[in-house]
Amino acid sequence: MRTNGLKTILLAAGLAFAGPALAQDAVPTGAQPVQAQAAQPGGDAAAPAAATAERPADPTLTADGQPRLVAADGIGQPVDRAIGIQTQVTDLGDRAAWFHNAILLPVITLISLFVLGLLVWVVLRYRRAANPVPSKTSHNTMIEIVWTAAPVIILALIAIPSIRLLAAQYEPAPENAVTLKAIGNQWYWTYEFPDHGGFSVTQNMLREQSEVPPGQRFRTDADGPRLLAVDNRIVLPVGTPIRLITTANDVIHSWAMPAFWTKLDAIPGRLNETSFTIREPGLYFGQCSELCGVRHAYMPIAIEAVEPAVFAQWVAAKGGTMPGTQAAVAPAAIAAPDATQTPAAATDVPVVNATEQAQPTSQPVTDTSGSGN
Repeated sequence: MRTNGLKTILLAAGLAFAGPALAQDAVPTGAQPVQAQAAQPGGDAAAPAAATAERPADPTLTADGQPRLVAADGIGQPVDRAIGIQTQVTDLGDRAAWFHNAILLPVITLISLFVLGLLVWVVLRYRRAANPVPSKTSHNTMIEIVWTAAPVIILALIAIPSIRLLAAQYEPAPENAVTLKAIGNQWYWTYEFPDHGGFSVTQNMLREQSEVPPGQRFRTDADGPRLLAVDNRIVLPVGTPIRLITTANDVIHSWAMPAFWTKLDAIPGRLNETSFTIREPGLYFGQCSELCGVRHAYMPIAIEAVEPAVFAQWVAAKGGTMPGTQAAVAPAAIAAPDATQTPAAATDVPVVNATEQAQPTSQPVTDTSGSGN
Protein backbone atom coordinates (compact mmCIF):
# COMPACT_ATOMS: atom_id res chain seq x y z
CA MET A 1 0.00 0.00 0.00
CA ARG A 2 2.81 2.37 0.87
CA THR A 3 4.47 1.59 -2.48
CA ASN A 4 1.26 2.29 -4.41
CA GLY A 5 0.77 5.59 -2.57
CA LEU A 6 4.33 6.70 -3.32
CA LYS A 7 3.84 5.89 -7.01
CA THR A 8 0.64 7.90 -7.05
CA ILE A 9 2.36 10.95 -5.54
CA LEU A 10 5.26 10.77 -8.04
CA LEU A 11 2.86 10.39 -10.98
CA ALA A 12 0.82 13.42 -9.87
CA ALA A 13 3.99 15.51 -9.48
CA GLY A 14 5.19 14.50 -12.97
CA LEU A 15 1.88 15.49 -14.52
CA ALA A 16 2.00 18.83 -12.74
CA PHE A 17 5.46 19.67 -14.13
CA ALA A 18 4.61 18.38 -17.62
CA GLY A 19 1.46 20.46 -17.89
CA PRO A 20 3.12 23.81 -18.91
CA ALA A 21 5.34 22.04 -21.45
CA LEU A 22 2.32 20.40 -23.06
CA ALA A 23 0.56 23.74 -23.15
CA GLN A 24 3.54 25.39 -24.90
CA ASP A 25 3.71 22.65 -27.51
CA ALA A 26 0.03 23.05 -28.23
CA VAL A 27 0.39 26.66 -29.44
CA PRO A 28 2.20 25.94 -32.74
CA THR A 29 -0.12 23.01 -33.36
CA GLY A 30 -3.15 25.22 -33.13
CA ALA A 31 -1.53 27.77 -35.46
CA GLN A 32 -1.22 25.32 -38.34
CA PRO A 33 -4.85 25.62 -39.53
CA VAL A 34 -4.47 29.42 -39.65
CA GLN A 35 -1.43 29.17 -41.92
CA ALA A 36 -3.16 26.68 -44.17
CA GLN A 37 -6.18 28.96 -44.42
CA ALA A 38 -4.00 31.92 -45.43
CA ALA A 39 -2.54 29.91 -48.28
CA GLN A 40 -5.96 29.04 -49.73
CA PRO A 41 -7.00 30.64 -53.05
CA GLY A 42 -8.83 33.90 -52.61
CA GLY A 43 -7.22 34.61 -49.24
CA ASP A 44 -4.60 37.21 -48.27
CA ALA A 45 -1.71 35.18 -49.68
CA ALA A 46 -1.89 37.14 -52.96
CA ALA A 47 -0.07 40.12 -51.39
CA PRO A 48 3.08 38.18 -50.41
CA ALA A 49 3.05 36.48 -53.81
CA ALA A 50 2.99 39.85 -55.57
CA ALA A 51 5.76 41.16 -53.32
CA THR A 52 8.02 38.28 -54.22
CA ALA A 53 7.40 38.60 -57.96
CA GLU A 54 10.41 38.21 -60.18
CA ARG A 55 12.33 41.45 -60.69
CA PRO A 56 13.03 42.72 -64.20
CA ALA A 57 16.45 42.13 -65.70
CA ASP A 58 19.22 44.65 -65.15
CA PRO A 59 19.37 46.74 -68.35
CA THR A 60 23.08 47.46 -67.86
CA LEU A 61 24.06 43.76 -67.97
CA THR A 62 23.93 41.14 -70.68
CA ALA A 63 22.20 37.78 -70.29
CA ASP A 64 25.40 36.22 -68.91
CA GLY A 65 25.94 39.06 -66.40
CA GLN A 66 28.62 40.97 -68.30
CA PRO A 67 28.45 44.79 -68.45
CA ARG A 68 27.02 46.22 -71.66
CA LEU A 69 28.91 49.50 -71.47
CA VAL A 70 32.67 49.22 -71.91
CA ALA A 71 35.09 51.89 -70.68
CA ALA A 72 36.27 54.27 -73.41
CA ASP A 73 39.93 55.23 -73.58
CA GLY A 74 40.54 58.72 -72.27
CA ILE A 75 36.95 59.24 -71.04
CA GLY A 76 36.21 59.11 -67.33
CA GLN A 77 39.58 57.63 -66.38
CA PRO A 78 43.22 58.66 -66.12
CA VAL A 79 45.41 58.41 -69.21
CA ASP A 80 49.03 57.34 -69.10
CA ARG A 81 51.47 60.24 -69.66
CA ALA A 82 48.62 62.73 -70.12
CA ILE A 83 48.88 66.35 -68.98
CA GLY A 84 45.90 68.38 -67.85
CA ILE A 85 42.45 67.82 -66.41
CA GLN A 86 40.18 64.96 -67.41
CA THR A 87 37.41 65.66 -69.90
CA GLN A 88 34.56 67.18 -67.90
CA VAL A 89 30.97 66.00 -68.31
CA THR A 90 29.27 68.52 -65.99
CA ASP A 91 28.68 72.25 -66.35
CA LEU A 92 30.47 72.81 -63.06
CA GLY A 93 33.46 70.89 -64.39
CA ASP A 94 33.53 73.05 -67.52
CA ARG A 95 33.62 76.21 -65.38
CA ALA A 96 36.40 74.80 -63.24
CA ALA A 97 38.42 73.70 -66.26
CA TRP A 98 38.05 77.15 -67.83
CA PHE A 99 39.15 78.80 -64.59
CA HIS A 100 42.21 76.56 -64.47
CA ASN A 101 43.18 76.91 -68.14
CA ALA A 102 42.27 80.56 -68.76
CA ILE A 103 43.21 82.20 -65.43
CA LEU A 104 45.32 80.09 -63.10
CA LEU A 105 47.65 78.55 -65.65
CA PRO A 106 48.53 81.87 -67.41
CA VAL A 107 49.05 83.65 -64.07
CA ILE A 108 51.29 80.85 -62.80
CA THR A 109 53.26 80.85 -66.04
CA LEU A 110 53.79 84.62 -66.09
CA ILE A 111 54.85 84.77 -62.43
CA SER A 112 57.25 81.85 -62.87
CA LEU A 113 58.84 83.45 -65.97
CA PHE A 114 59.09 86.83 -64.22
CA VAL A 115 60.82 85.35 -61.16
CA LEU A 116 63.13 83.30 -63.38
CA GLY A 117 64.05 86.46 -65.33
CA LEU A 118 64.83 88.32 -62.10
CA LEU A 119 67.09 85.51 -60.93
CA VAL A 120 68.97 85.42 -64.23
CA TRP A 121 69.36 89.22 -64.21
CA VAL A 122 70.66 89.26 -60.62
CA VAL A 123 73.13 86.44 -61.34
CA LEU A 124 74.53 88.16 -64.43
CA ARG A 125 74.37 91.77 -63.25
CA TYR A 126 75.66 91.38 -59.72
CA ARG A 127 78.27 88.66 -60.10
CA ARG A 128 81.78 89.43 -58.83
CA ALA A 129 83.31 90.00 -62.25
CA ALA A 130 80.64 92.51 -63.34
CA ASN A 131 80.21 94.23 -59.97
CA PRO A 132 83.48 94.16 -57.97
CA VAL A 133 82.28 96.84 -55.50
CA PRO A 134 78.84 95.80 -54.16
CA SER A 135 76.22 98.42 -53.37
CA LYS A 136 75.39 99.09 -49.70
CA THR A 137 71.74 100.02 -50.38
CA SER A 138 69.51 98.49 -47.71
CA HIS A 139 66.14 100.12 -48.37
CA ASN A 140 64.05 101.13 -51.39
CA THR A 141 60.51 102.35 -50.73
CA MET A 142 59.24 101.95 -54.30
CA ILE A 143 60.42 98.34 -54.62
CA GLU A 144 58.84 97.38 -51.31
CA ILE A 145 55.51 98.94 -52.33
CA VAL A 146 55.54 97.11 -55.66
CA TRP A 147 56.38 93.68 -54.30
CA THR A 148 53.68 94.05 -51.63
CA ALA A 149 50.88 95.53 -53.77
CA ALA A 150 51.35 93.35 -56.85
CA PRO A 151 50.61 89.99 -55.11
CA VAL A 152 47.63 91.52 -53.31
CA ILE A 153 46.12 92.75 -56.58
CA ILE A 154 46.72 89.40 -58.27
CA LEU A 155 45.08 87.47 -55.42
CA ALA A 156 42.09 89.85 -55.37
CA LEU A 157 41.49 89.34 -59.09
CA ILE A 158 41.77 85.57 -58.76
CA ALA A 159 39.45 85.52 -55.73
CA ILE A 160 36.41 86.78 -57.68
CA PRO A 161 35.98 83.77 -60.04
CA SER A 162 37.37 81.40 -57.40
CA ILE A 163 34.71 82.27 -54.81
CA ARG A 164 31.96 82.04 -57.44
CA LEU A 165 33.15 78.59 -58.42
CA LEU A 166 33.38 77.49 -54.79
CA ALA A 167 29.84 78.69 -54.10
CA ALA A 168 28.53 76.88 -57.19
CA GLN A 169 29.96 73.60 -55.93
CA TYR A 170 27.74 73.68 -52.85
CA GLU A 171 24.50 75.07 -54.23
CA PRO A 172 21.50 73.15 -52.84
CA ALA A 173 20.10 70.56 -55.20
CA PRO A 174 16.63 71.22 -56.68
CA GLU A 175 13.53 69.30 -55.64
CA ASN A 176 13.66 66.88 -58.56
CA ALA A 177 17.22 65.76 -57.75
CA VAL A 178 18.12 62.09 -57.39
CA THR A 179 19.59 61.49 -53.93
CA LEU A 180 22.68 59.27 -53.80
CA LYS A 181 24.07 58.50 -50.35
CA ALA A 182 27.67 57.24 -50.42
CA ILE A 183 28.94 55.53 -47.25
CA GLY A 184 32.66 54.89 -46.88
CA ASN A 185 33.90 51.70 -45.23
CA GLN A 186 37.29 50.10 -44.78
CA TRP A 187 37.73 49.52 -47.64
CA TYR A 188 34.69 49.64 -49.93
CA TRP A 189 31.69 51.85 -50.69
CA THR A 190 28.02 51.34 -49.87
CA TYR A 191 25.38 53.34 -51.73
CA GLU A 192 21.76 54.03 -50.80
CA PHE A 193 18.89 55.54 -52.80
CA PRO A 194 16.51 56.94 -50.15
CA ASP A 195 14.16 58.49 -52.76
CA HIS A 196 13.81 55.23 -54.69
CA GLY A 197 12.68 52.72 -52.10
CA GLY A 198 15.81 52.87 -49.94
CA PHE A 199 17.63 49.99 -51.64
CA SER A 200 21.40 49.76 -51.24
CA VAL A 201 24.30 48.59 -53.40
CA THR A 202 27.76 47.54 -52.16
CA GLN A 203 30.72 48.30 -54.42
CA ASN A 204 34.02 46.43 -54.16
CA MET A 205 37.10 46.49 -56.35
CA LEU A 206 37.55 43.61 -58.79
CA ARG A 207 40.89 41.87 -58.48
CA GLU A 208 43.02 40.41 -61.22
CA GLN A 209 42.61 36.79 -62.34
CA SER A 210 45.90 35.81 -60.73
CA GLU A 211 44.77 37.21 -57.38
CA VAL A 212 41.51 35.27 -56.92
CA PRO A 213 40.83 31.53 -56.49
CA PRO A 214 39.34 29.56 -59.41
CA GLY A 215 35.63 30.15 -59.93
CA GLN A 216 35.60 33.63 -58.37
CA ARG A 217 34.87 36.70 -60.47
CA PHE A 218 37.88 38.69 -61.62
CA ARG A 219 38.44 41.88 -63.61
CA THR A 220 38.17 41.89 -67.40
CA ASP A 221 38.75 44.65 -69.92
CA ALA A 222 34.98 45.13 -70.15
CA ASP A 223 34.84 46.00 -66.43
CA GLY A 224 37.39 48.81 -66.65
CA PRO A 225 41.03 49.59 -65.91
CA ARG A 226 43.07 47.84 -63.25
CA LEU A 227 42.43 49.09 -59.69
CA LEU A 228 39.35 51.00 -60.93
CA ALA A 229 36.93 48.24 -61.99
CA VAL A 230 34.19 47.27 -59.50
CA ASP A 231 31.74 44.43 -59.11
CA ASN A 232 28.60 46.64 -58.96
CA ARG A 233 28.48 49.89 -60.89
CA ILE A 234 26.26 52.70 -59.63
CA VAL A 235 23.83 53.86 -62.31
CA LEU A 236 22.74 57.52 -62.46
CA PRO A 237 20.57 59.37 -64.99
CA VAL A 238 21.96 62.02 -67.33
CA GLY A 239 20.37 65.46 -67.43
CA THR A 240 18.98 65.06 -63.90
CA PRO A 241 20.47 66.85 -60.86
CA ILE A 242 22.19 64.48 -58.44
CA ARG A 243 22.22 65.21 -54.71
CA LEU A 244 25.33 63.52 -53.29
CA ILE A 245 25.37 62.87 -49.54
CA THR A 246 28.50 61.35 -48.00
CA THR A 247 29.25 59.83 -44.62
CA ALA A 248 31.40 57.01 -43.22
CA ASN A 249 31.13 54.12 -40.79
CA ASP A 250 34.70 54.00 -39.48
CA VAL A 251 37.29 56.62 -40.52
CA ILE A 252 37.36 59.63 -42.84
CA HIS A 253 37.05 58.78 -46.53
CA SER A 254 36.66 61.04 -49.56
CA TRP A 255 34.37 60.47 -52.56
CA ALA A 256 36.20 61.88 -55.59
CA MET A 257 35.12 61.78 -59.24
CA PRO A 258 37.47 63.87 -61.43
CA ALA A 259 35.20 63.86 -64.52
CA PHE A 260 32.39 65.42 -62.44
CA TRP A 261 34.70 67.91 -60.68
CA THR A 262 33.41 66.49 -57.40
CA LYS A 263 35.35 65.66 -54.25
CA LEU A 264 33.53 65.42 -50.93
CA ASP A 265 34.80 64.10 -47.61
CA ALA A 266 32.90 61.24 -45.93
CA ILE A 267 33.16 61.77 -42.16
CA PRO A 268 31.71 59.43 -39.49
CA GLY A 269 28.71 60.94 -37.73
CA ARG A 270 28.33 63.75 -40.25
CA LEU A 271 26.48 64.25 -43.55
CA ASN A 272 28.15 66.33 -46.26
CA GLU A 273 26.24 67.33 -49.35
CA THR A 274 26.93 68.60 -52.85
CA SER A 275 25.21 68.36 -56.23
CA PHE A 276 26.09 67.88 -59.88
CA THR A 277 24.39 67.07 -63.19
CA ILE A 278 25.93 64.57 -65.60
CA ARG A 279 25.66 65.87 -69.15
CA GLU A 280 26.81 62.91 -71.25
CA PRO A 281 26.22 59.14 -70.93
CA GLY A 282 29.27 57.04 -70.26
CA LEU A 283 31.35 55.18 -67.71
CA TYR A 284 33.34 57.23 -65.20
CA PHE A 285 35.83 56.15 -62.56
CA GLY A 286 37.08 57.71 -59.33
CA GLN A 287 38.75 56.73 -56.08
CA CYS A 288 38.81 57.47 -52.38
CA SER A 289 41.03 60.53 -51.96
CA GLU A 290 41.64 60.36 -48.22
CA LEU A 291 44.29 58.32 -46.42
CA CYS A 292 41.88 55.86 -44.79
CA GLY A 293 44.11 52.87 -44.03
CA VAL A 294 46.37 50.25 -45.54
CA ARG A 295 43.95 49.51 -48.40
CA HIS A 296 43.26 53.14 -49.20
CA ALA A 297 44.35 52.62 -52.82
CA TYR A 298 41.76 49.87 -53.34
CA MET A 299 38.50 51.84 -52.95
CA PRO A 300 37.51 52.67 -56.54
CA ILE A 301 34.29 54.36 -57.65
CA ALA A 302 32.48 53.47 -60.88
CA ILE A 303 29.49 55.48 -62.12
CA GLU A 304 27.54 54.51 -65.23
CA ALA A 305 25.51 57.44 -66.60
CA VAL A 306 22.49 56.39 -68.66
CA GLU A 307 19.25 57.83 -69.98
CA PRO A 308 16.45 58.37 -67.41
CA ALA A 309 14.36 55.51 -68.86
CA VAL A 310 17.25 53.06 -68.44
CA PHE A 311 17.82 54.37 -64.91
CA ALA A 312 14.18 53.61 -64.04
CA GLN A 313 14.61 50.04 -65.30
CA TRP A 314 17.80 49.65 -63.26
CA VAL A 315 16.00 50.89 -60.12
CA ALA A 316 13.24 48.31 -60.68
CA ALA A 317 15.85 45.58 -61.21
CA LYS A 318 17.40 46.44 -57.84
CA GLY A 319 14.05 46.24 -56.07
CA GLY A 320 13.48 49.99 -55.80
CA THR A 321 10.65 52.23 -56.96
CA MET A 322 10.60 55.54 -58.79
CA PRO A 323 9.26 58.54 -56.83
CA GLY A 324 5.51 58.93 -57.32
CA THR A 325 4.91 55.30 -58.31
CA GLN A 326 3.28 54.31 -55.03
CA ALA A 327 1.18 57.47 -54.98
CA ALA A 328 -0.11 56.68 -58.46
CA VAL A 329 -0.95 53.05 -57.66
CA ALA A 330 -2.82 53.70 -54.42
CA PRO A 331 -5.63 55.89 -55.88
CA ALA A 332 -6.09 53.39 -58.70
CA ALA A 333 -6.54 50.58 -56.21
CA ILE A 334 -9.08 52.64 -54.26
CA ALA A 335 -11.01 53.70 -57.35
CA ALA A 336 -11.30 50.10 -58.62
CA PRO A 337 -12.54 47.89 -55.77
CA ASP A 338 -13.03 44.17 -56.15
CA ALA A 339 -16.26 43.47 -58.04
CA THR A 340 -16.86 40.24 -56.08
CA GLN A 341 -17.16 42.15 -52.80
CA THR A 342 -20.29 44.08 -51.86
CA PRO A 343 -19.60 47.68 -50.79
CA ALA A 344 -20.10 48.21 -47.10
CA ALA A 345 -22.12 51.36 -47.77
CA ALA A 346 -24.74 49.33 -49.68
CA THR A 347 -25.23 46.68 -47.00
CA ASP A 348 -24.54 48.27 -43.64
CA VAL A 349 -25.96 51.80 -43.97
CA PRO A 350 -29.79 52.00 -43.80
CA VAL A 351 -31.59 53.99 -46.48
CA VAL A 352 -33.18 57.14 -45.10
CA ASN A 353 -35.96 59.05 -46.83
CA ALA A 354 -34.92 62.52 -47.90
CA THR A 355 -37.99 64.11 -46.34
CA GLU A 356 -37.38 62.36 -43.05
CA GLN A 357 -33.74 63.38 -43.10
CA ALA A 358 -34.67 67.03 -43.57
CA GLN A 359 -37.07 67.11 -40.59
CA PRO A 360 -35.67 68.56 -37.35
CA THR A 361 -35.41 66.23 -34.42
CA SER A 362 -36.75 66.96 -30.97
CA GLN A 363 -34.54 64.46 -29.18
CA PRO A 364 -31.72 65.85 -27.04
CA VAL A 365 -28.20 65.52 -28.36
CA THR A 366 -26.19 62.86 -26.53
CA ASP A 367 -22.45 62.58 -26.35
CA THR A 368 -21.29 59.54 -28.36
CA SER A 369 -17.57 60.20 -28.17
CA GLY A 370 -17.12 57.82 -25.29
CA SER A 371 -15.63 60.45 -22.98
CA GLY A 372 -18.15 59.64 -20.28
CA ASN A 373 -17.19 55.97 -20.08
